[in-house]
Amino acid sequence: MPQSKLFGFPPSIDNNCRLIILGSMPSVTSLSANEYYAHPQNRFWPLMSYLLEGKSEPPDEYGERLSMLLRHHIALWDAIGACEREGSLDSAIKKESGNDIASLLNRYEKIHTIICNGAKSFSTFKKYNKNLLSKSGLSIHALPSTSPANARCRMADLQNVWGKAIKDALK
Repeated sequence: MPQSKLFGFPPSIDNNCRLIILGSMPSVTSLSANEYYAHPQNRFWPLMSYLLEGKSEPPDEYGERLSMLLRHHIALWDAIGACEREGSLDSAIKKESGNDIASLLNRYEKIHTIICNGAKSFSTFKKYNKNLLSKSGLSIHALPSTSPANARCRMADLQNVWGKAIKDALK
């Protein structure tokens, strides 16, 4: 069965961002909704709400969710700009092309920390952005995925490791 080419979203970012979170590629649910992390079982938005605002539930409206990140100087994008994939699993991604993270960082010079949401995000980031791996003043973190497919990592584990990385980046 031929796979169609999938394209990700533009970044959610402004000139005050100091940290960028990179996913891999939006899921089928996210692409259908035209929203980052739209799958109801993905723990990204509840995790961000807890870490940034101390709330157990994220805002209902997608625009408010993006605003919450921007209020805390956090940008959101993906390591992959386009790919072929059947279903939503990162392991099914083929023929990916990376987003130009270096150009984004040149434009948004306050960003000093990159958090990769999961192994595929990190491996793709490294593959297409080798020059950034040794860039002075740039901190890069490969963190456990918030995806429901990463069932071995409990929410408390995510809160701990993500909380430390975000706190260190925004202090």
